[in-house]
Amino acid sequence: MKLKKVIKPLIFIITICLFVFLFTNFTNLTTAGTSTAVIKPATAVKTDSVQRESLYDMMRLDTTGLSREAFDNALVGYEHLQENGRIKNPDVLSIIDFSLPSTKKRLFVIDLKNKLLLFNTLVSHGRNSGKDIANAFSNKMNSFKSSLGFYVTGDTYNGEHGYSLRLEGEEAGINDNALSRGIVMHSANYVNDNLGKLQGYIGRSLGCPAIPENVHRKVISSIRNGTCLFLYSPDKYYSAHTRILVKDSTAS
Repeated sequence: MKLKKVIKPLIFIITICLFVFLFTNFTNLTTAGTSTAVIKPATAVKTDSVQRESLYDMMRLDTTGLSREAFDNALVGYEHLQENGRIKNPDVLSIIDFSLPSTKKRLFVIDLKNKLLLFNTLVSHGRNSGKDIANAFSNKMNSFKSSLGFYVTGDTYNGEHGYSLRLEGEEAGINDNALSRGIVMHSANYVNDNLGKLQGYIGRSLGCPAIPENVHRKVISSIRNGTCLFLYSPDKYYSAHTRILVKDSTAS
């Protein structure tokens, strides 16, 4: 009887201790997992080639006229700028597809976070870049040509063309003279469908990506202050000189 009286409390104590040990360890593991999830920093959309193709198809961007190559290249450059701390707002990506004629809506503003096409509208090219199709580009002062490549949007201001958006070129020798050339996004009354139908091309700028007056405020407000803007063309000079879209020679 005395032995039973000793054993029963001992078993009870051991059981309680084991339960406390298991519960404590389980709680620590759960808490550790939760903490990791909470402190993990937010990142931009990271995509490989398969995911890019999937996103392009998911959003049915082919039906808008945006070329797949323009979209894929835009995402590669967007990721590069994000990794280098150049982008303040990673939710929005804008693409101007100069493989399309000026009579087509070739500015695409994409909400990557929610996978939505926010705007698709007309946009001009420089008057010395071509008539309907932009096929000549320059980074030089007074060239009155568009400059290809990647830009980061700056702040807004009210200037000669009203509400306008500063653009900072990110590619040395290709578009890094944008600010000194006064290359900005602004509205223009010559960017409209009626003029395009009348003469076969919309009006041209001095190199700025000008957009229609009826949407310019909404477009500029949605992409200002640190988003990525990519001006695309299947231009051989740009492809050979861009450092942002450098092809990986080791890739199969």
